[in-house]
Amino acid sequence: MFSFSYPAKFKTGGDGRVLVEFIDLPRVATDGKDGREAMEEAIDALGSDLSIRLSRREEIPAPSPVKRGQRLVPAPLWLAPKLALYLAMRDQSVSNSELARRLGVHERVIRRMLDPDHATKAEKIQAALAVLGKQMIIEVRDAA
Repeated sequence: MFSFSYPAKFKTGGDGRVLVEFIDLPRVATDGKDGREAMEEAIDALGSDLSIRLSRREEIPAPSPVKRGQRLVPAPLWLAPKLALYLAMRDQSVSNSELARRLGVHERVIRRMLDPDHATKAEKIQAALAVLGKQMIIEVRDAA
């Protein structure tokens, strides 16, 4: 199972702004005027970094366990299913062409599913994940 929520430190600076630094993504940081805005900016920054990694077919780091003083920042909802598909394909060494063959679609359909800039229906990604023996589950938790 892979969770697309990454631990981050939220610190209030001398100017009152809230700085966010990701534990597993040291090049990713952002801030906001308050905690709410900082979380919104953190989700956006995380999404930007992960979508760049996906479009470049780079490694997607696994999130480390959250520790005291850290908060989990979820990947944007539009991106998490694409990341799940990408990781499942990598783990099983399944190419775009092979997945397309299994689904009975053209290879460009798979390219679009993995394209962070292309809107893909969740049902299509769910079907592709099912072919790979995976199931996508959405979880809602109480905010900490």
